[in-house]
Amino acid sequence: MRVTLVHPAGFNFVPGQPDFAVLANRMPPIGIMQLASWLEKHGHPTQLHDCLGPYAPSSLSANVDLILATQPELVGFSATTSGFMDAFAIAARLKQCRPTLKIVFGAVHVSSIGAPILERFPEIDYLCIGEGEGCLLDLANERPLREIDNLVFRDDDGRIICNPRRPRIVNLDDLPLPAYEKLVGFPDAYHLPLFAYEKRHGATMITSRGCPYTCSFCDRTVFERLYKTNSAQYTYEHMRYLRDRFGVYHINFYDDLFTAHKKRVNELCELLIAKPLGMQFNCAIRTGHTSDDMLAMLKAAGALMVSMGIESADPAMMERHKAGVTLEQVRQTVRQIHAAGLRAKGLFIFGLPGETPETLRRTSDFILSLDLDEMNMTKFSPMYGAPIWDECVSGESGDFIEDWRLMNCLNFVYKPEGFASREEMDALYNWHVKRFYDSPGYRRRFVKRLWQHRWSLWHVLKHLPETIAAARYFSANKQQLERAKAEFVREPRQPVGLQPFLSPELQADAIASLSPIKVSRRPRKASAQAVCATSPGSDVVAQSA
Repeated sequence: MRVTLVHPAGFNFVPGQPDFAVLANRMPPIGIMQLASWLEKHGHPTQLHDCLGPYAPSSLSANVDLILATQPELVGFSATTSGFMDAFAIAARLKQCRPTLKIVFGAVHVSSIGAPILERFPEIDYLCIGEGEGCLLDLANERPLREIDNLVFRDDDGRIICNPRRPRIVNLDDLPLPAYEKLVGFPDAYHLPLFAYEKRHGATMITSRGCPYTCSFCDRTVFERLYKTNSAQYTYEHMRYLRDRFGVYHINFYDDLFTAHKKRVNELCELLIAKPLGMQFNCAIRTGHTSDDMLAMLKAAGALMVSMGIESADPAMMERHKAGVTLEQVRQTVRQIHAAGLRAKGLFIFGLPGETPETLRRTSDFILSLDLDEMNMTKFSPMYGAPIWDECVSGESGDFIEDWRLMNCLNFVYKPEGFASREEMDALYNWHVKRFYDSPGYRRRFVKRLWQHRWSLWHVLKHLPETIAAARYFSANKQQLERAKAEFVREPRQPVGLQPFLSPELQADAIASLSPIKVSRRPRKASAQAVCATSPGSDVVAQSA
């Protein structure tokens, strides 16, 4: 079967306005690249279309035309919450042009909500819940729909059927390398965040799935709590392939937590030290769980910068949202990182429940005291499958604007009760960002490393006309953009108040307790159970073994 996989553009800042963020950061859509290589391995010709790619058109109709030109029999969309409505707009137009074309949606948004998506968007034929490899392959093989685990679909009577979850892929080494070669413009026209790398070209890798920790704000509905990794040898060969085939010399490991499996990290570092590839990399570590020996090995293996999730410097906020991490552990870990000759990057979240102007100022003071090499502060956006979701939508501790397009961690869709307005939050956010990048310590380090960052400087100079145009655009249209943001109206097709898809631990109880759900049984080898989370009165079938 001919399959085309699509990465939608989504929305950045104010929907409908030019997106200049790609000037600073355009990374390959690793998820659909992994699925493409898997389908190709099993004999299904697969094409990729990245709507954020360097040569992708901006109009809806032009993107649709390019997708149809691949002559697909099945089109798959991998969409985040903020990208879902953009993906749906493309899917709806595809259906208008070719009504018989089958369309499947996957990734975290549909995995966390489930059946209600199919209820409210009839143009979508299937949902893939959880890992996509097995479900997509079964669809491409035209296996009977009722036998495809992880699939949500409509039967001949229009009822929504939720098949059981399939077991997770245990050996990630069984997966082929992502299909980088199918991405138009890779690696030249894709690039990592500016000034976060020294060597060119750059690429991203994901060498594990899942996370052993449970933070309040993280959605775990795709990989749940099972943490699995590629072996050290597989990871080493993946890096060597990128170097030899594409001239890649810097890797950003986008694992949720790269160093959680310490034995694997040690083995990879030993390989890279014994047989150097001449490559550098960035990765994420866990505060308080990293030894001097591991950091020294990472440095010797080619690590440039390590990041750590800190989130806040308010002890009560950390206990609530990042249990097990203390401020003293953070300080000690930063000292260890610098002592090993590595750069330290801190990751923070502004606007979680319980946040106040005082907690933000406390965090800002703490950040400057750490002498970090780099910092990223995300604007908190609730996610459907996160433990904190119910509190955010209840209205008990803050105000939430449930607009999927704005839930991109670039807008304050959630306002904790400690703030008078979102404008106050934006002002404090801008104050902190300016404070950090204007600080003497950061400026000193930046100037000292200018030559090391020559490829980033060259990129800025090469795109200077676009950068100047962007600055002029936002300066000249500041009031108009602020008004558009304040008056932005939710997409009428987007529902609100949907209940997240239930976790496997709660599914058995839900089957017995949700009266609107009809249960059908079929003989299967698998023992997993499934339930559709949906609205009262819906005609939904949950299938369990």
